[in-house]
Amino acid sequence: MDGYRINTYGDAAADQYDGWMRPGAYAAGDADEAAQFLAGLAGTGTALELGIGTGRVALPLAAHGVMVHGIEASTAMLEQLRAKDGATAVVTTLGDMTDVDVPGRFALVYTVFNTLFMLRGVEEQERCLRNVRERLDERGALVVEASVPRPWVYDNGQRLRVSEMRVGYLRLEAFLHDPVAQVVESQRVVITEGDGVRMVPVRFRYLWPSELDMMCRLAGLRRVARYGGWSEEPFTEHSERHVSVYRPERG
Repeated sequence: MDGYRINTYGDAAADQYDGWMRPGAYAAGDADEAAQFLAGLAGTGTALELGIGTGRVALPLAAHGVMVHGIEASTAMLEQLRAKDGATAVVTTLGDMTDVDVPGRFALVYTVFNTLFMLRGVEEQERCLRNVRERLDERGALVVEASVPRPWVYDNGQRLRVSEMRVGYLRLEAFLHDPVAQVVESQRVVITEGDGVRMVPVRFRYLWPSELDMMCRLAGLRRVARYGGWSEEPFTEHSERHVSVYRPERG
């Protein structure tokens, strides 16, 4: 995808994102369950969300009394967030979450629904995790929610699926998969009666859970828990996603 940037997806998808991420869609975790889980880890400390988007999780977390900061590369996503009730309780920074370029230290840093995969490549993912370690309190926690990769769903490196269909509306997704680079490039095609065709490009580099553990260990973070979802259900070979908790290694 020539010309694809870290803000490309967010700018293209912002006005439809919340509808796509409603509970149950794309295996997205329930935002209220996520907020309750995260609030328990944050305690009285401050939380930082990487890729805060439209505030789908950050706003419910702030409603629990947690002070929330967020980094987001897309101005369009931040505009959606700021238009919501309770948005003034959340502090946002426009920027690349790879750098975690915000002042201070945090009791909790978190990223939800594959946002870590949206970084351009392995180097950016590694650098992001190292920078997270520098921003965490010594007793702080990093939480990563991510899907378990399923490379076998791609036939000869390709896939086409219908994601949503109703009267006057059709959403398709086309995928190209590079199994060596672990990169998936896709185009979300929205066809709406009266509005025509709209295309939303997405590019991500997926991580296996064990690979994420290794990256975190190299960054000075150790895994202390892994669940199959925000309700702390067991993580098994049948789980489609995981919620993993890491804490700083003690020197």
